[in-house]
Amino acid sequence: MKSHSPALLAEVRTFRQQHPDVRYVDLIALDIPGHFYGKRYPIEMLEKVAAGSPLKLPQNAVLLGAQGGLFNIGDYCFNDGDPDANRRLVPGTLKPVSWESQPLGQMLITSDGTEAPIEFEPREVLAKVLERLRHKGIHPVVAFELEFYLFDKKLDHGLPQFARDPLSDDADDQPNLHIERLSRFSEVLDDMAQTARDQGIDITVITAELGPGQFEINFGHQDDSLRAADWAALFCRSTRGVALKQGYRASFMAKPYLQFPGSGMHVHVSFYDGAGNNLLAAHQQQPLRHAVAGCLELLPHCMPIFAPNHNAFRRLGGTVNAATRACWGFEDRDACVRIPESDPRNLRIEHRLASADANPYLVLAAILVGLEHGLEARQEPIAPLNEDRTSGTDFPVEMLDAVRAMQHQPVLRDKLGAEFVDVYCENKRQDHLAFQQDINAREYRWFL
Repeated sequence: MKSHSPALLAEVRTFRQQHPDVRYVDLIALDIPGHFYGKRYPIEMLEKVAAGSPLKLPQNAVLLGAQGGLFNIGDYCFNDGDPDANRRLVPGTLKPVSWESQPLGQMLITSDGTEAPIEFEPREVLAKVLERLRHKGIHPVVAFELEFYLFDKKLDHGLPQFARDPLSDDADDQPNLHIERLSRFSEVLDDMAQTARDQGIDITVITAELGPGQFEINFGHQDDSLRAADWAALFCRSTRGVALKQGYRASFMAKPYLQFPGSGMHVHVSFYDGAGNNLLAAHQQQPLRHAVAGCLELLPHCMPIFAPNHNAFRRLGGTVNAATRACWGFEDRDACVRIPESDPRNLRIEHRLASADANPYLVLAAILVGLEHGLEARQEPIAPLNEDRTSGTDFPVEMLDAVRAMQHQPVLRDKLGAEFVDVYCENKRQDHLAFQQDINAREYRWFL
């Protein structure tokens, strides 16, 4: 399938007219660890792709590890000749890049919607889940919230330093929710928000979070769930770029400081039918309870998605609002699955477990599958935390245990795709083992 459509070609031509100084456009997609890969295309070649020329990139680029290396996974990577696979342009995502030193554009690409989608591409995994839900008459509405830290641009022997308060030039080392922190860092935060809006992202609330230099930015609710995940992915890219331009580092690392709160990805999801009725609110909210039960049942098997690296497991427990067990509650931020207070029209779940550096396409796909499974199984959930503060079921807190729990779970293999589950689990296993192949200074202190 080619990318050609009159609207797509018009989008590229309009962009060229509005940004005549842009000579190159980054064509980008998210790999399994949540990093962007792609190619930088001359703008005139992009117009040819929009007009129908093929767009191909190596299939195995999706399989890159956290450090960019390839792992020997099944029949892929070192056993398949590293073939190309077709990609297509994602309409509506061609935008200017304002944080680079030279004029530049960027545009999302994907394999979903092509003749041979890559089964383990994160956006394709989500697209297949959404297509199945559409056939069932279920239309999700989604909103992401992302926490991140600002650091000083200069590292101290490889370690992050507190962001400098631009008014006093002192380190912002006081964790609090004070509104004046938003004012002190308003220049960089305003730039981040405006840059995100320039990318088409609906930015709403900005919060100074509990950690030093920690902030949260929320996005508007979106009835196009693929676009909602696109927003989360693009926001991470633009925020890091803007921070460097402003003299900082921005990171979505799950737990940069042991003594301060980690950074999470909170996802709000509601289900509607074709007439716009909230499916979770029907029958005295019984479907909501079923959906919660499904989410909690599958949650321990989705931990490699929600906590995608060694550092992400450090975030779980020991700090405020980070659950240690699969649990739920009404207006309870200690719960993995929180039910915010709302009217029946806006009744939704807030999934709070994923780390900020998780892959947003896969996080959303896993949440939707949990809700879908719950609506089908129609089981009652465990007691909410509001009724029993000890309520909850254990989930793995170490990567290799988490991978074992995920790989053979039948619902996930069916609804996310067995090929994806196998590839993803092996990618995480290999990443974890590669991370362990390093002797750090602490190890020498303890055992030399």
